[in-house]
Amino acid sequence: MTIEKVKGFRDIFAPQSVRREKIIRIIQDKAKLYGFMPIETPAIEYNEVLQGDNASDEAVSDRFKLKDRGERDLGLRYEFTFQLSRIFKENPNIKLPWRRYQVGNVFRDEPLRPDRYREFSQFDVDIMGDATTKADAECIALSNDVLKELKITAEIKVNNRKLLNSIMDSAGVKNGQQQVLREIDKLDKLSKEEVEKNLSKIISKESLKKIFSLLGKDLDYFIENNFAGASEIEELRTLGKEYGFKIIFTPTLMRGFSYYTGNVFEIWGKEKKCALAGGGRFDDKVGKYIGKQIPAVGISFGTLIDLDGIGIDESKTKYLIVSLNQDKKAVELTQKLRESGKSCIIYYGKPSKALEYASSYYINKAIFIGENEIKAKKFTVRNLETGKEEKLSEKQLLD
Repeated sequence: MTIEKVKGFRDIFAPQSVRREKIIRIIQDKAKLYGFMPIETPAIEYNEVLQGDNASDEAVSDRFKLKDRGERDLGLRYEFTFQLSRIFKENPNIKLPWRRYQVGNVFRDEPLRPDRYREFSQFDVDIMGDATTKADAECIALSNDVLKELKITAEIKVNNRKLLNSIMDSAGVKNGQQQVLREIDKLDKLSKEEVEKNLSKIISKESLKKIFSLLGKDLDYFIENNFAGASEIEELRTLGKEYGFKIIFTPTLMRGFSYYTGNVFEIWGKEKKCALAGGGRFDDKVGKYIGKQIPAVGISFGTLIDLDGIGIDESKTKYLIVSLNQDKKAVELTQKLRESGKSCIIYYGKPSKALEYASSYYINKAIFIGENEIKAKKFTVRNLETGKEEKLSEKQLLD
């Protein structure tokens, strides 16, 4: 028997685990400032709830399937959004608008790829019951505040599903619109020539030429020519100026073909060249089990949680208290430091071993407590990054 992790899963240690925790805490704090309240949902749902009416969706088809002792068909959640429709079925009297956030792990039984796991963390914020673009702006503004806190330079790309459908209609594409959009969505992976070649197999040359002509237009063109959805993007652009964020109209941006109904958005890191968060409006999903439309919009942070090199303090423990046969005083000082909000660990043993230990766990400073320190009422504090030492009193340490 081989004792090892299941393929596609991982263990996460410090400093990455500390960095992830810090990022999640920053998003939580910002979500609370915007009035979002936390909820928790089961990791396992009935297969009917998991599948819904989106059986062809890639995330749905990649779900983990289970059976319990009663042979009921179950599965692991692959995201959080689909659970909202079940929540409203069981809790139809939730006061609207409802702002919720949720953080946790989701699961997808998809093919293995580098840096892609079958279990990963997501952080969702959603507003249900507000049909205005103001709700869209709140989600983006929260995301923008998170990015500023993390000192990440990013672009907020925005499009609209109604606009995309209107472009298809204008180009004369009456059948297979989703298939056409899926091919256009490959423009970030394939060359324009390759995408055009694929499209030429399913639509006419005239439609193909018209589509790419329209995709090259700016937002003002679509507004002036009354394309559906363009005014919603313009309203979001205006609101962004009030909130302090700038959107970039991106007509080739696609998201969740079976989900989104209006504005869609993605936040792209300029340095990392990847989508850090994404979302949009999904007005047709939340109320489907209670026979009513409940407007909804949200954004999900996924890649952002695993991002490295973003300049936050990754060290969890600040001090290693090294007792040089002065255990009583070491415990006393350690507890005082903890009460003052400073994280620390006591080490009983040789100084050389203590320093090795500190290095292994990314601890910033070591405080040595020996007989000389007790007599002088000053402790030797070594900066483990620079090697510099100084003598500090207990009061100085606590301050």
